[in-house]
Parts: sequence; structure tokens; C-alpha cells
Amino acid sequence: MGPKQNRILGMDRADFTLFLKRYGIVFIMLIMVAALAVSVPSFRTLNNAVSIMLQVATNGILAMGMVFVITAGGIDLSVGPLLALTSVMCGQIFDWQHGNVFLACLIPVLVTTLFGLINGFLIAYFNIFPFVVTLATQLVARGLAYLISGGYQKPITNLSFISIGTQRIFGILPIPGIVLILVTILMYILLHHTKFGRYIYATGGNINAAKASGVNVMSVRMMSFVLSGFCAGVAGVILTARVSAAMPSIGTGYEGDAIAACVIGGTSFAGGISTIPGTFVGIIIIGLIYNGMNMLQISTYWQTITKGLLIIGAVMLDMYVNKRRK
Repeated sequence: MGPKQNRILGMDRADFTLFLKRYGIVFIMLIMVAALAVSVPSFRTLNNAVSIMLQVATNGILAMGMVFVITAGGIDLSVGPLLALTSVMCGQIFDWQHGNVFLACLIPVLVTTLFGLINGFLIAYFNIFPFVVTLATQLVARGLAYLISGGYQKPITNLSFISIGTQRIFGILPIPGIVLILVTILMYILLHHTKFGRYIYATGGNINAAKASGVNVMSVRMMSFVLSGFCAGVAGVILTARVSAAMPSIGTGYEGDAIAACVIGGTSFAGGISTIPGTFVGIIIIGLIYNGMNMLQISTYWQTITKGLLIIGAVMLDMYVNKRRK
């Protein structure tokens, strides 16, 4: 094959593959934004942008914890039910403490972080498959949510707590969106600019090589699940404040959206490959799917199908890029 045949858009194949890996998902997002802006005039409003940010905040915070787990070579299916457990615990604490917002936010987050610690401990020290462990704790968390609540949802009337999910700073920026941005910045620093982040990549990329290099892979894997549990608690508080109710049924399927955001954003299921900016773009793309299709009055069934096709496309792109690297 001649040099001209081995070039695409003025780049050689290696450069094109790297460009596709780094920026392909951003172009997909920009194409979606442009298409929706042209076809739906109301899409271009500030209120709609705020609506998208509110819509993706919960799943986005979950995804920021999930990306650590998947990068380290695991998976966490328990985060959806942990949202429900957080929600009913918030309601119970308000009953016990008569409006103590601080405890209603803190205690559920500590409990979900403990769940993450248990997940990580069982996986790291007993070498049980992450799918099996987190599937089991998913059932435990959902069961506890129904047990604590008696199966009934309970309205939350504390205005200070509700404002966490509904109030806008300067009348524009919603608190859930601000929390998502702060969590994203924190996780970006942690994954891309700390020794722990390098250990996450090393553990997911080649666990045996990481061990040989002196990395405490058990501790690293365990801490990735702790982060995921922590993010589930924060997301649960935000979601509970938004719906103004303690509900044992919320969070169903949220783990799927969190995983989808990671995969669409370039996180490899094989481990060792991910970026926080890519995950954030994946979150926005999922929000655009929901928001745009609702505006176009397209059935929610098609939203699910579209999300599934995007995941397949993202996985195929990941396989293609990794194959070209070998």
C-alpha cells in the first residue's frame, strides 16, 4: 500500500486512529447539538440548557464514581439501589432528628460509602467477581430500602433540604449541576494528577505488572468501589431533594446510565483506559438523547434503543482503536 493510500484526511492511519479516539465522541456531541438546535428552536434556550444539566446531574455523579471502578477492571451494579437506600434514610433521619439537614445528608453518604467499602473488600481480598458481589449488594440495598420504608414513599417538606435539588444560584445555575461540576473537577484531579490515579490505570491495564511494580492492587481496587459508593450517596441526596420525597423505588436502571456514560465517553471495559472529560461528554450525550427526543416527541422506547446503539458503537470504536495499537 502506497503512502497516499495509507492516509486519511491528510493524516496517516495511526494519527487518524488517535484523533478518532481522543475527539470522536466530542464531534458526535457537537453534531447532536447542531441537529437539535436546527430542528427544535426551543432547544436553544437557556432554560433548556439548565434542564439538561438537572437531568444529567444524578447519573453524572454516579458515572464519576463508576469510571474509577471500570478503569480498575471492575463493575458496580449496586449504585442504583444505593440511591433508593439514601432516599429512605434521608426521610427517616428527618423523622428522628426533626429537620437536621446536615445529618440527613451526611449519614446516608457514609452508609453508601460503607457499602462501597464492603464491595471492594469482598472483591479485592476474596477475589470474587465484581459482577457477582455488586449484584448481591444491589439486592441487599434495595431490600433494606423497602424494609426501612415499609414499602411506602414519604414526602419531605424541609425547605432547606429541598433547595439542594431545586435552588438556582444567581437564578441560573442549579445546585445539582454545580455539584456535578465540582465532583467532576475533583475526580479529574484524582484520576489524572495523583499517584492513586496512576495506580488505578496500572491495576486495570495489567494487574500482574502493577503487582510487580509494587502497587497494592487490593487497596486500589477497594478504594475504587469506596469512591463509587460515595458518589452514589451524593447523587442519592441530590435526587431525593429534587423529588422532595423518600422513595424506596427510585434509582431503578440508573446504574445502566452511569455505565453507558463511561463507555460512550471512551472508558474501556477491559480496564486501564478512561478519561474524566470523556465521561463528562458521555453524560451530556445521554442527556441530549433524553432531552432532544422528548422535544421531538419521540417515544421513550426509541431513547433506550438509541442509547443501546451508542454503547455498541462506542465499544466497537474502542476495539478498533485497541486493535490498531497492537
